[in-house]
Amino acid sequence: MHGVSASSSRSDAELPGGASGIVWLCAAVSALGGLLFGYDWVVIGGAKPFYEASFGLTAATDQAWAVSCALIGCLTGAVVSGPLSDRLGRKPALLVAALTFVVSSLGTALAPDFASFVLWRIAGGVAIGMASGLSPLYIAEIAPAKSRGRLVCLNQIAIVIGILGAQIVNLLIAEPVPPAATVAEIAGSWNGTAGWRWMFAAAAVPAVAFALGCLFIPESPRWLARRGQWEHSDRVLTRLGGATYAMKAAEALRLAQVQSSGRSLGSLVREPRFRRVLLIGIGLAVLQQWCGINVIFNYAQEIFASAGYAVSDTLFNIVITGVVNCVFTLVALGTVERWGRRQLLLLGCSGLASIYMVLGACYMLGIQGWPLLLLVVSAIACYAMTLAPVTWVALAEIFPGEARGASMSVATTALWTACFVLTYTFPLLNAGAGTGLTFWLYAGVCAAGFIFIYATLPETGGKSLEEIEAAWR
Repeated sequence: MHGVSASSSRSDAELPGGASGIVWLCAAVSALGGLLFGYDWVVIGGAKPFYEASFGLTAATDQAWAVSCALIGCLTGAVVSGPLSDRLGRKPALLVAALTFVVSSLGTALAPDFASFVLWRIAGGVAIGMASGLSPLYIAEIAPAKSRGRLVCLNQIAIVIGILGAQIVNLLIAEPVPPAATVAEIAGSWNGTAGWRWMFAAAAVPAVAFALGCLFIPESPRWLARRGQWEHSDRVLTRLGGATYAMKAAEALRLAQVQSSGRSLGSLVREPRFRRVLLIGIGLAVLQQWCGINVIFNYAQEIFASAGYAVSDTLFNIVITGVVNCVFTLVALGTVERWGRRQLLLLGCSGLASIYMVLGACYMLGIQGWPLLLLVVSAIACYAMTLAPVTWVALAEIFPGEARGASMSVATTALWTACFVLTYTFPLLNAGAGTGLTFWLYAGVCAAGFIFIYATLPETGGKSLEEIEAAWR
């Protein structure tokens, strides 16, 4: 917990890290986008054996497309989120994402055939792609420097709560599946006819709450300042942190505006120092996906089946991984400011590379049961306290203010492109090379990521966004 100066406002002094209660409340509303991101992204893992039976999906390509089609929407959402938020504001863009979540969750649940299912999953992906960049961006722009890491981590906590929520909903809705059940029997059961539909429909409840919350949060003061709406920006800053905080923050914003007035993303990338920042952001985004952890969530059935678990046991194991994911993300909340972004990212890369090497060896040696479950849980714990939250913190911090929305859009587009490649190729790699060699491949990616972070990323913790931007200059 960080101290605050004597000149801080009363609200700042009474709350950890210098953040007022209204800042935490606004961050929590924005983080509902992360919760829906996590739920909508992972719910398909538990529903997978049931909608496949319902739609008669037997080909590996159809099964891979059912899981990965949402990534097409994620890419679209990531691409449009930057221009939309830069033009209309962070708040309206978040509201668009929330409404898209509402409509797509209900559409997926009511899909009469596989083609409709795919279209609604793509629409849900658009909402995920938008929320994935907009929620941490908004939180970073309203947060004081000393608590920005923890506040952005709040979005990741919401993501893992969404993941855990999806896993628990799947477990509660699904009826037990007999070990010898045929595809036809599953298709005709509650799970195959209605259960999987309720799994998707449940997302509409938090989506409506997200949309209502977006109506009451303020616009980002940094976006208002960039648009020349200084009086409105000052009012928001005062509301967020008090008069003293608002005066100091406004002064820093005006200085940053003078130094960078009129520059766009196109002009920035022509400057080597900012082109380097953008490339670092893209590298971090790709690494967070190609480290391989998301295949555990999206292909949990196949991974645990390879470890010798039945479908009913797999659903329970998925909940275990969700609980671990949630607990260790809370660990990140306590370490991101004390240990720093750079150290945690390096720890994540080295830890995952080591775990994957052992995990791959276990698969190749035919070891099954609890040792595999323990290694999978260890990998999730390592990822949850390092690469998962800290990547979003770094991405929300490193880009220049005048093109932060567009830069974040580029990085999240790269992230979802990498995620599409990861998700689509895992079944093919798993079938062709085996689970063991596939995890060794991910270990190699993590080792390369360690070198990349060590060579390129400076520490950004404890600095204002304007100070980070000035350091790149």
